[in-house]
Amino acid sequence: MKLHEAMEEVLSSHNRMPMAAKDIARIIIERKLYERGDGNPVPSSQISARARKYSGMFKVFDGLIGLA
Repeated sequence: MKLHEAMEEVLSSHNRMPMAAKDIARIIIERKLYERGDGNPVPSSQISARARKYSGMFKVFDGLIGLA
């Protein structure tokens, strides 16, 4: 699964409610939805960057990330 797909799954499973990047990262790590190539856990900064990159899929507002 790609990171943006994992993010979408987490947000969908939380009733599409916007969440902080750190909370999305924590859930992705707990559920083992995405693994980085270097084996390290996904940092919240990577979650935020991916949300900005996929602006058609995610909305970023007030420090929270939601589905578009």
